Amino acid sequence: MRAQTGHIDGTGDVVDVHGVADVHDIDVLVLGGAGVDTIVYVPELPLPYADSYMIDSGIRARAGQTGDFVALGLAALGLRTHHLDFLGDDPEGDLVRALHEEHGIALTAIPQPAGTKRAVNLVSPDGRRLSLYDTSRGRPDDRFPTGTLRDLAAASRHAHVSITQPCAEALPVLREAGVGISTDLHNWDGENPYQAAFALAADVVFVSATALPDPRATMRRIAEHGRAEAVVATAGAEGAYLLAGGELTHVPAVVPPGPVVDSNGAGDAFAAAFLFGRLHGEPPRRCAEFGALAGAYACTVPAAESAALPRAELLARASAR
Repeated sequence: MRAQTGHIDGTGDVVDVHGVADVHDIDVLVLGGAGVDTIVYVPELPLPYADSYMIDSGIRARAGQTGDFVALGLAALGLRTHHLDFLGDDPEGDLVRALHEEHGIALTAIPQPAGTKRAVNLVSPDGRRLSLYDTSRGRPDDRFPTGTLRDLAAASRHAHVSITQPCAEALPVLREAGVGISTDLHNWDGENPYQAAFALAADVVFVSATALPDPRATMRRIAEHGRAEAVVATAGAEGAYLLAGGELTHVPAVVPPGPVVDSNGAGDAFAAAFLFGRLHGEPPRRCAEFGALAGAYACTVPAAESAALPRAELLARASAR
């Protein structure tokens, strides 16, 4: 499916979304998380204060924030993917549109006068990263056009919702449409009510264990108080923890197939591969193993590039385990 865009009419709804009228089966609708990262390779993290640093490896801007990377991973695995988000009429927005066009990912872009979301990622030699997010590229009253959201949700088997604004307001519409929902809470502390709203509304919840004092307790709380059928806490080199059917298990990390150069996008790759397994009827444990394989592969992709594990390669590696 080629990339698709639309425009806003006088009612605030997107019209003339090329191809949407003919789309009867979107596998995954990805909401939010479109933007551009500027990648800076630094000698170490934390970066000691200095007046200046010489960056011999270059400073590069490339399309790819959390929603983009999930959409990229899903498309590489053969799932029909549609991405909905706000984009500015700016060079950064052009980079995002070009990424979707290149990879054949359908895109409905709502015009954003404040500009396309941006971030600066500092990446250390061991692949760790520190992200600086520009939160000015949005407005408090931004909302996805309800008609467009309903139409896309009705055509979709599943929706993956980024925690970027204004995705929280889309959750009731998605639930009303009866579409399955997943979300990634990223480095949630287990308390912030903003992420909690996503956690309790989703059928599948991904979260990083980085900021959780007790990941297992948080996972059980999500399952007990929300709708989640599966909760996954990723823990980097320690692997991941899966809660499904009331049973909490550990999923070992996978040895990356090459040198680790950047952890950026590993969680998004994990989520995409997990959803691939889920939508193909695999049990939760198998889905998590798919996720671990895709996440490990993502760590070998340089931050300045955008690539995802192809379906055939994922299945071959899974069969070899």
